[in-house]
Amino acid sequence: MIATLRGVVTGGEDDYLIVSVGGIGLRVFVPVGLRGAAKSGEEIHLFTHLVVREDALTLYGFETEPEQQYFNLLLGVNGIGPRIALAILSAMTVDMIRRSVLSEQPEFFSRVPGVGKKTAQKILLHLQGKITGTLEGIGLPVTDIDSEVMDALTGLGYSVVEAQSALQSIPRDAPKDVEARLRLALQYFTS
Repeated sequence: MIATLRGVVTGGEDDYLIVSVGGIGLRVFVPVGLRGAAKSGEEIHLFTHLVVREDALTLYGFETEPEQQYFNLLLGVNGIGPRIALAILSAMTVDMIRRSVLSEQPEFFSRVPGVGKKTAQKILLHLQGKITGTLEGIGLPVTDIDSEVMDALTGLGYSVVEAQSALQSIPRDAPKDVEARLRLALQYFTS
């Protein structure tokens, strides 16, 4: 198995990078955020997971080891393949996944394209006990108001990660009503 790779980014498309390693160009499927951040000509180090199928060898790469570990955990969920697991890691950070599991909020998974309510519940049940820790220091909305703002932002087409960033930009002393908090969150995207 290929555990890590270090090489130079030579190109890519929407969901993968071409990484040149020792004169060989490897197609590595990566989360959307990493794809957008990687620049052609730059050296990159990835933690990888190789999926072996009868008709293909597919390599998935991640910037951090926890992302790669969560990818492996998600693959253990019945009905979740590598593409959906990658979509989840493209839409949610490791902290967001951990927070969703620890606070038993499957609705965050169901906001990912391709993940329905039943699958989100299966993900939650599978990851409980495998993901441990406390909720301290993880910035996801805890209140119903922030959850409504998150729903509104994702309904407007923003990703879960973008919506979370906008929520974190809201000052702590901001009003506690949905409209005011939504207005402040939308200001994050115009600045």
